[in-house]
Parts: sequence; C-alpha cells; structure tokens
Amino acid sequence: MAERSLRGMSIGAKSLESDDNVDFAARTDVAYLCPKGHRTILPFAEGAEIPDQWECRCGEVAHREGEQDQEADEISKPTRTHWDMLLERRSMDELKTLLDKRLEMHHDGWIPDYE
Repeated sequence: MAERSLRGMSIGAKSLESDDNVDFAARTDVAYLCPKGHRTILPFAEGAEIPDQWECRCGEVAHREGEQDQEADEISKPTRTHWDMLLERRSMDELKTLLDKRLEMHHDGWIPDYE
C-alpha cells in the first residue's frame, strides 16, 4: 500500500511561481518623528496621499520629519476662543447684566419651555 501513495510537496506549502518579470509598484519612503524621539519609516505608493500625522508605536502622534521646520516659518494667527467671539459681540457691562438676569431666573426656579 505504501508503494501506491503519492509523493511530492504538500499543497500550499510552496509556490512554484518565481519573481521573474514582476514589476513592483513605485514606492516613496516617508519618515515620521514623534515627540519622544521615535523615528518610523513607512513606504507609500507614489500616487498615494501621504498623511501629515501617524500614530507612533508609543501612542504619541508623530509628524512627518522636517515638517516642524515649515510650521515654525509660517506666521499663524492666534486661535479665537468662544470668549473672544463673545467679547466681539457684547461689552463687559452687557455680559454682567445678562449674567445677573440669568442667575435671578435660576434662583426663582424658572424653567424654559422648549416645546
């Protein structure tokens, strides 16, 4: 019975194809640097959109290498907060009056009807 068994390679264990005449997609290596100093190099396809940020293995947000230099050169406006926008619409006296009115309504137990 042993003479009749099939001999050869196990199925799926090895491929009979070779890498000859195979053209791989063009790649671009992009380096990311996190605040802790970890450097990660990732390959991207040439036509792919490359993200500005990447999550580092330590959990921090890594930025593309050399990008901090560009950000430092740009003149950026300070971020406008909600308080800044509120002060553009109302004066401090108006805000104090409005606050006193709302606190009085709160103490009186006034509940707005939103229906």
